[in-house]
Order: sequence, then C-alpha cells, then structure tokens
Amino acid sequence: MILCARFHLPPMYEAALPALIALAEGLTPVVQALPPDGLLADLAGAEKYFGQDAGQLAAVLRVRALAHFGLDCAIGLAPNPMLARMAARDAGPGTTRTVLPGEVGRFLAAKPVRALDGVGRSTAHTLCAYGLDTVGRLADAPPGTVQRILGARPGRELQERARGVDRTPVVPNASAFPQALGFARAGDAPMLAAARSFPRDELDPVRHRRALLSLAEELGVRMRGAGQVCRSLSLTVRYADRSTTTRTRGLREPSAHSPDLADLAYALHAALGLQRARVRGISLRAEGLAPAERAAHQLTFDPEDERARRIEAVADRARAKFGPRAIVPGTLSDAA
Repeated sequence: MILCARFHLPPMYEAALPALIALAEGLTPVVQALPPDGLLADLAGAEKYFGQDAGQLAAVLRVRALAHFGLDCAIGLAPNPMLARMAARDAGPGTTRTVLPGEVGRFLAAKPVRALDGVGRSTAHTLCAYGLDTVGRLADAPPGTVQRILGARPGRELQERARGVDRTPVVPNASAFPQALGFARAGDAPMLAAARSFPRDELDPVRHRRALLSLAEELGVRMRGAGQVCRSLSLTVRYADRSTTTRTRGLREPSAHSPDLADLAYALHAALGLQRARVRGISLRAEGLAPAERAAHQLTFDPEDERARRIEAVADRARAKFGPRAIVPGTLSDAA
C-alpha cells in the first residue's frame, strides 16, 4: 500500500518538514517529499518487515508526529500514489482514509473530474460540456470518444486515471529536502526545491507573484552558490482544501539567473488561470540540475541583461559575506 500524509504545519514549516520525512524513513526508505506539506511512502516492504498492516503503520507515523512535534496529519492509504493523494484529501485531521483494491471504482465514481491529476479548469470544462462531469462517467465512456475530445494520448492516460490506474512510482527523494543548500533527487535527476505558505487563504494575485519572486530569488542564489543551473521549473500550488496543481516547463536555456527563473515562474502561474482561487501555499522546484560550467549560454547584445548579471554577481558576494538578507529585490524589502 502507498501512504500519503498531509501535515497541518504552521506557516514557518521549512524546519519541520525534513524531520517529519525522517520519521517516515524510520518505517520505510521509499519516501517522496510532496512539497509544501506532505509525503508519499511505499509501505510494501515495511508491512512485511514489521509484520503490521498499512493501517497500523499509519497510526505509528501519526503518533510519532504528535509525540515529537505536536503536529497532526491526514493520511490516505491506497494501492497507488494518485489514489493515496486523493484519499488523503478526503481524510479529516487526525484520521486515515483507506481505499482497498476492491473499492477503487466505488471510491472514484462520484468524484468530479477535476479531482483527477492533470485535470485543470479548461479540461474539466471541456469534459463537462460532453456530460463527462464525474470520474465514473469518464471511466465508463468509450475510449474513442474521450480520445477524440482530448487527443489520443491525453485521453488514454486520463481515462486510465479515471479507472484508478497510476503507474508512477514513489521516488525516494525526501532525505535531502529541503535543507539549506541540499539537493534532492527525482530518480537520477537532481533537483532543488523551495516553498512558501500563507497564514490564511490568499486570493490576492499580487501576493502570489511576490511569493514566486521570493522563491525564484532563493533558488537562484542557492544554485549559483553551488555552481549549478537548472533546465526546467515545476510549480506546485496548494489550495485551501489541501488539493494541489502542478505544472512544469523548460527554460529556454539552462540557467540560475533569478530573473529568468522568475519570468518562467510567473508564466507557469498565469497559465493556471487561478483568478479567485484560495491559495495556501506555493512551491517551486528547479529540475534537471547540472554544473554551470558545462551549460551553454546564448550571447546577447542587450546591455541591460549583462548589467543585471553583473549586479547579481555582486549581490551574491554581499550575501555570502553579510547573510542572505543583505540584498533583496525592492519588492521583497519588507518581507519577513
């Protein structure tokens, strides 16, 4: 069984999350961070090793989190990561929602199609226009119909998810997340993550953009300090109901230049079309890290770009000497 735990963390949770992940690693080494406030754990080996079922191991994790940190969590147990995440969203604080293999169809049937991974506003609107407004109706629809609506591959993959199929593994990347300059690994691809949470439901897009700028600045500083560049960014937005949306897009060229990261983060955020969405947290992940000296950079005749990069280098030296808050963008000058 796969366990998904969502912890009810205070606003300044960055120090607590790695320790909570370490608790889960005491049960199984196969733990994946779910920024900004959760984790996935594959309990298949742990059930055999400890001679306990998944529900008992989930109870152990909850008790340890309460005992060590005074934090409660909602836990989902299911046969695969997608179902475990959905079960965790259904679970109330301090409870565990278990979906057994024989219950998958019944668990999914009445849920809105928006509950499935990969279904945003636009896709949900399109499916609802054809009467495919629930996961059960989508699962039962003729495959050819769904593929004509969404395209061959997207339609086939989404209908598989509607039937409870998720082939993605739990990737053990949590041990390094998100220590000061530590790098996590997704499979063989190193990555670096940063996150911000809001103390209450945040509807203001200006505050969203401010958080994105702060994240881009943090990732840029950390990558440049380690002599790294990234090839793509992954944005995860967490909502008031604990659901999340993730989008990934590649950079035009590998970069650790903060303005490049911020521009792409803004584009990812704008593509979500959140409007009045109640956002509780935003995380940004730099993926496909590689040594900066091996990355090609397209030369430009723009003097402003060259000037910005020189200023950035001077600011990095000042931060290294006087601390990370020595120099910050004016927009973030009064940020906590």
